[in-house]
Amino acid sequence: MLRNGWEADMADNMKGNARMAKVYGFETEIGSVYAHDIASVLINGQWQSVEHTPAQAKLRQLVG
Repeated sequence: MLRNGWEADMADNMKGNARMAKVYGFETEIGSVYAHDIASVLINGQWQSVEHTPAQAKLRQLVG
């Protein structure tokens, strides 16, 4: 789940500040999203909050 309430499927298994995702919003699109915009993850039918790295939190402050 992204911070804006849209659901997304991760399309990569990378680390860092940007992730590739299939986003289900106004339209379904595939593109990169900032890792700090990922708010929660669905694990075994339960939404779990995401803990961001200090670098991800810093980038969020920079980009707003």
